[in-house]
Amino acid sequence: MTIKEAQLLVDNWIKTYGVRYFNELTNMAQLTEEVGEVARIIARRYGEQSEKESDKNKDLGDEMADVLWVLICLANQTGIDLEAALKKNLDKKTNRDSTRHLENDKLA
Repeated sequence: MTIKEAQLLVDNWIKTYGVRYFNELTNMAQLTEEVGEVARIIARRYGEQSEKESDKNKDLGDEMADVLWVLICLANQTGIDLEAALKKNLDKKTNRDSTRHLENDKLA
């Protein structure tokens, strides 16, 4: 699935099942909440914090998909073509950082 297709699928789902988009501020708060859930899993599963028994069955992929879902909602609401924005962002990073990381002794 392309990013453009994902944006259309989310938009169709919202129009079919979701009644309407939540407003942008509500979705921004939801995005923050979902990112926090991803952070919690990563901090406990891959970091130094211990994982509660109740968190061990949490699906990191599902939580990441929740982040992507809300991000797509925000893009749809604000008229952003995420596929084009990502391509533009990759070009920017390539032009700006084409040698920076290769020359970083900390990454050797």
